[in-house]
Amino acid sequence: MDNSQLGIQYMQEGKWEEAAKFFMEEIEKNPTNAVSYVNFGNVLSALGDETRALSFYQKAIEIDDTTAAAYYSAGAVYYEKENLESAKTMFEQALAKGLETSDNFFMLGLTYVGLEKGKLAIPYFQRAVELNNQDAEACFQLGLCLAQSDYIEEAIAQFQSCITIDANHADAYYNLGVAYGFKEETEKAIEMFDKALEIQPDHLLAGYGKQIIEGK
Repeated sequence: MDNSQLGIQYMQEGKWEEAAKFFMEEIEKNPTNAVSYVNFGNVLSALGDETRALSFYQKAIEIDDTTAAAYYSAGAVYYEKENLESAKTMFEQALAKGLETSDNFFMLGLTYVGLEKGKLAIPYFQRAVELNNQDAEACFQLGLCLAQSDYIEEAIAQFQSCITIDANHADAYYNLGVAYGFKEETEKAIEMFDKALEIQPDHLLAGYGKQIIEGK
């Protein structure tokens, strides 16, 4: 295996220092290989050195501005730093450069939610689910956005998909309870709140929702 492959292997094993060593060797050996800068940046990001990570992503873009992974990784750092406008720009750039992955669409959706533009997030979450229909969190986030936009039946379908994938997703059961309560399907609502509380006994919203439904 070459340096990059070894570095990726060590990254997957969580051996960050070893991974960094091989990525740096690859950068020294091939200083115009943009992907090596992205890989080294990812190690720095995993170690919490986000400022330096961003500088490596920027270097990758300077070398080859079609390196979609550099934009995506930079977007992830900006998202963690709550710099949502910059995150959105980076994820959109990654998409424009051809990174049509479920992760990129999902992160774009989350960024729009963070910017309080949930309705605009819907198509991104929909695409994320289309590309990976086993992503429980994408189904959940899509359900939330649909519910907030008053698409209740469609939201219920997504929350149900979420719990089919992840039977212990307490928040999905809670939101199903809210949706059924909205539809005045009292028994179903209580059943969903109970399930959320069974999974997470301290789920305050589910407990409160159940009290309201039961009229207590």
